[in-house]
Amino acid sequence: MTEPLPVDGRSLSLEGFLDVVRRGRALALAPAARAAVEASRRAVERAIAENRPVYGVTTAFGALSDRTIPPDRARELQRSLVRSHASGAGPPLPREVVRGMLLLRANSLAAGHSGVRPVVVERLVDLLGRDLVPSVPEQGSVGASGDLAPLAHVALALLGEGDFLAAGDAPPEPAAAVLARNGIPPLELAEKEGVALLNGTALMGSYLALAVDDLGRLLDAATIAAALSFDALHGNPESLDDRLGEVRCDPEHRRVAAALRALLDGSDLAVRPEGWAGQDPYTLRCLPQVLGAVRLALGFAESVARRELNAVTDNPVVFGDDFVSGGNFHGQPLALALDTLAIGGQYLAAFSERRTSRLLHPALNRGLPAFLAPTPGGSSGLMIPQYLAAALVNENQTLVHPASAASLPTSADQEDFVSMGPWAGAKLRRLLANTARVLAVEWIVAGQALELRAPRRGGRGSAAALRVLRERVAPWTEDRSPAPDIEAVAEEIRTGAAVAQVRLAVPF
Repeated sequence: MTEPLPVDGRSLSLEGFLDVVRRGRALALAPAARAAVEASRRAVERAIAENRPVYGVTTAFGALSDRTIPPDRARELQRSLVRSHASGAGPPLPREVVRGMLLLRANSLAAGHSGVRPVVVERLVDLLGRDLVPSVPEQGSVGASGDLAPLAHVALALLGEGDFLAAGDAPPEPAAAVLARNGIPPLELAEKEGVALLNGTALMGSYLALAVDDLGRLLDAATIAAALSFDALHGNPESLDDRLGEVRCDPEHRRVAAALRALLDGSDLAVRPEGWAGQDPYTLRCLPQVLGAVRLALGFAESVARRELNAVTDNPVVFGDDFVSGGNFHGQPLALALDTLAIGGQYLAAFSERRTSRLLHPALNRGLPAFLAPTPGGSSGLMIPQYLAAALVNENQTLVHPASAASLPTSADQEDFVSMGPWAGAKLRRLLANTARVLAVEWIVAGQALELRAPRRGGRGSAAALRVLRERVAPWTEDRSPAPDIEAVAEEIRTGAAVAQVRLAVPF
């Protein structure tokens, strides 16, 4: 059995995040972290006893931070903060996104710079362990001063006043009933704990860590689909020569070219022609350059995500007896990374759709039947899946617009430049889902085209990809609805199952 992941505010890795959020690994507050949390809590209690002005503890919030709060109302202030800020709207966030929020907030508080009691961290850990997921509306955060509204809905559930997601498609359940059924008392907030729960980048961070994982799988699937198309279209492997990447001084280019060479190894379709046959279109010839650029974007986003997993994003931040106010809750780095991933995802989709179109075009597909139909004219073949790919690429062209390029001020212009990272994350999830379907269309179309090249054969990777495809999708021998096939392959791409099977045959 896997050991519980220690929550200590310092050692959370991307792999550990995914183990907990997507695979249900258990958690435990590390003893050293407990001691650090207790020490920071004592600093808060000393500040209250001394009646020191501390933002969010003995003062109000945002544009009202110049208002002093009497000590006897300090705890009431925390409850009021949670209730007033739980102002989200729209559909509930996906379970895994909220699980990521719980983990990131617990880990940030466990660093011992937020002044909360250990029970607050333990309650978040307990919810994760029991898979009790607060119902959090998707809309309402501008990604600065933390993800205030979404995290307020999390905190409201801890208080027994919000809702938890139910199983399946059932409506959310009242938090009081869920907590009572599980023997969990509602949390009574002490001073500083409301603001510590709300001031953080947990929603943006969860979106980013999950999207890094998702885009990595899509990039691998896109590489395999491109190899299938390369074989089916008689691509010239000269463009994959490692010397081109070496003189371009681009390690990502070289990595993609090496992967494609491994997948195409043994092909008698993707071979250099004996005479001059012109040059391949960019969607074949420039695979290392374009897919390498996506790898570059992914690497940047992953570096931001890995740092953010252990970031303290509270305000004020407790250092001994010092309470330092700043802007660690601002989501601009995450928003930039999320928008960058969206651009990379759109590259994959747009690049893939152009290869699919070429495979189906009788004037461009180098001798294949129109739309790969068994009887062109009497059958539409795979004509309409390309329409779907085009529609999804068009939708992505709207979704890819960077959310972080726009800012609207909030809190009476006290918060006058915000990141809009939560919307960057929400639309990125839709864009990546679209991209998985576009890649599924290419995989299906290219697989059919490769079979039509028989008895000539593609490379070892293409052959493995075709076997994986045929385990899920029958050959196109007569017209049928391709919708179930597309969805089945897209799901295998999203989960990484299809790529894993190809890797077993041909590591790349």
